[in-house]
Amino acid sequence: MSIVKGIFGQKNNATTSAENVDLDVLFKEYYDRLVYFSLQFIKDKDQAEDIVQDAFIKYWNQRKTVMQDKMAIKNFLYSTVRNASLNTIRHSKVIEAYIGYIGNTEPEEPPVIEAIITAEAVAEIHAALHSLPERHRTISIIGYFDGKKNQEIADELDMSVNTVKKQKQRALELMRVKLSPEIFTAFIALGIGFFKR
Repeated sequence: MSIVKGIFGQKNNATTSAENVDLDVLFKEYYDRLVYFSLQFIKDKDQAEDIVQDAFIKYWNQRKTVMQDKMAIKNFLYSTVRNASLNTIRHSKVIEAYIGYIGNTEPEEPPVIEAIITAEAVAEIHAALHSLPERHRTISIIGYFDGKKNQEIADELDMSVNTVKKQKQRALELMRVKLSPEIFTAFIALGIGFFKR
């Protein structure tokens, strides 16, 4: 439950004027998580990126009508991305129906709260990984995202297997400190094979 509180809680919601909102800061903070959120609906990275970019443009054009606190802006962006993603699904279903691949089924909508929580958790894990010291981060990314085994990592980085194992263990300890217990548990569940190889 504390994950949900962290996502929807009122952290740093000082009201500011529409002119004071920095679009670059918003973009850097929310872009990756919104793309991941959209991907859970439409399964196409290029389309998801387009949808998110359009959401930022829509926000910027309507910023004077959106209450200028962090939570309202975040809600606006998530709602805009969700609606655009569902419209993309509906449009593709219409095209598929037209060419005879499917019947008259309505697009299935994934649970939105779960999709938001997943996107936020992935963003937190991504930020924690990128805050690790360079060698720990490199080993973690090669092992976790590229799926390479300890020996392959050692060969690629020209180091001993024992050094790789120790640095992976140290990365795990640092991630435990950087992540909330719930997110760390999710990280372990996703990466259990990575840490045991």
